[in-house]
Amino acid sequence: MAKVTFAALGTEQLGISMLSAIAKRNGHEVGLAFSASLFHDRFNLEMPWLSPYFDDTHEVMNAIKEQQPDILAFSPLTSTYQWALGIATKAKELNPGIKTVFGGVHASAVPHLLLKRPVIDYVVVGEGDVAFPKIIQSVQNPDDTTPIVNTKFKAKDGRIISGIQSGFIQDLDSLPFADKPLWEDHVRLGDLYLTMASRGCPYRCSFCFNNFFAKLPEEKSGKYVRLRSPEHMMAELKIAQKRYKLEVVDFQDDVFTTSKKWLQDFLYLYKKEINKPFQILTHPRYMDEDIAKWLSNAGCVWVQMGVQSMDEGFKKGSLMRYERSEDVSAAIDAMNKYKMRVKVDHMFGLPDEPVIAQENARTLYAHGGTKRINTFWTCFLPGTEMMTEAVTKGRITEEQAQKINEGEDFFFFRNTENIKDEKLMNLYKAYEVIFRIMPVLPKYLRTHLRPQHIQKIPSFLIRPLSMLSDLATGLLMRNPEFTSYARHNLFHLKKFMLRKLGIRKVTGSRVIENIPFNEPVAKQYTDTHKMAPIDFAENAGAA
Repeated sequence: MAKVTFAALGTEQLGISMLSAIAKRNGHEVGLAFSASLFHDRFNLEMPWLSPYFDDTHEVMNAIKEQQPDILAFSPLTSTYQWALGIATKAKELNPGIKTVFGGVHASAVPHLLLKRPVIDYVVVGEGDVAFPKIIQSVQNPDDTTPIVNTKFKAKDGRIISGIQSGFIQDLDSLPFADKPLWEDHVRLGDLYLTMASRGCPYRCSFCFNNFFAKLPEEKSGKYVRLRSPEHMMAELKIAQKRYKLEVVDFQDDVFTTSKKWLQDFLYLYKKEINKPFQILTHPRYMDEDIAKWLSNAGCVWVQMGVQSMDEGFKKGSLMRYERSEDVSAAIDAMNKYKMRVKVDHMFGLPDEPVIAQENARTLYAHGGTKRINTFWTCFLPGTEMMTEAVTKGRITEEQAQKINEGEDFFFFRNTENIKDEKLMNLYKAYEVIFRIMPVLPKYLRTHLRPQHIQKIPSFLIRPLSMLSDLATGLLMRNPEFTSYARHNLFHLKKFMLRKLGIRKVTGSRVIENIPFNEPVAKQYTDTHKMAPIDFAENAGAA
């Protein structure tokens, strides 16, 4: 038996939850070293003037000391890679014999750079379900240099051993349920229960990790989009409902609505046996009136959909997004018809995007009735075609690209160093304020508010106004992500203060019924349940 500790930052990571469950299934002992990273979570809340007072690195290191693992594992994003490196370095100083494993999308994009780091021993490239147990075996047998699937590692003599990139695991039901109890001391799991019913995305957008991740296998890859059976998904949710008393379920699938048949089967069971509000992500080409009706009746309260740009030619040529403008409008109309709250993603600073795309988007959002507009500034992510093209065309320098690949810089198009046209930057900022505040405005103001109105406001007030607008929209629209995020941070503020008073054992999740999270698929799901006729028409739009 080996002792494994995962180090994580911010909140639950489903990839870690799955690998922990797999390690436990193989008889290993698993622990967690967690950083709340208050006011510096690299995702939502950044307050550089305040975050140093809440630095909890010593808590992470104390957990590693107490658990004394043989293996310390990380799954960082590009934005959290430097944090993970720092923890790995400190852990190696404490125990030079500890082995470190890095996986996830950042590691998969630039594994050669990670292997140059003396503190990194193993790098998982792609999915790690098969690789991780073999890595644990390798650590227990250091003289064994047998290649490990989807893995690159350093042998004792310094050689890099590379395993083949295998195809994607096809039978998701063969995997255990994610290890939710791992997070119970740190995350309020029932507030917004994170899960996935599928893996993979049908699209290869040039700015997204799926752009390269789907192409990793060197052998026959199998399907990239794979679904758990409705029964397997329901068995997990029934356990979670008993253990945590769920408030909202958050399905984090890239596109939840890829299979109408699967949706019918699953939503029938979900409505019947879970019947809790939930939210999903979708795509304009995977949303129609049938899907909207089924989702609404089953309890879907929020739907997030990527729009990014409203210039068809640009999207097709530069972003590898092939939906038409009418696809976007029709999808929003269908969701509005059945009274779901629509949340769209919109990007600023896309290279070579026509300026008119912003006005096209403003018109759509003003008349479309979206309830939140998530605005993002273009990030070049390692491994993506957008990143490669940016270097080739001189949009970013080799030095900047190196900083991105090392996780040392991130939001490249949010500053005037890269958008040198001051008027264009000011126009983007004005549209950002409009998009963020638009959902809570009366229709007359939504349709008549223009960038020139915002540009009359002093420039130093623009960004605070944008942030306050987004906060007000989230609260007024009762976005469950805002509620759960606020509770999460308040819990960790309380935990921080109690630690100062010497009180260390404070748990995040309320465990209502202490049942294990590895029960077999429930027997009550029969073919009759699966194939039951679906007719949500009588209560359509009630959610």
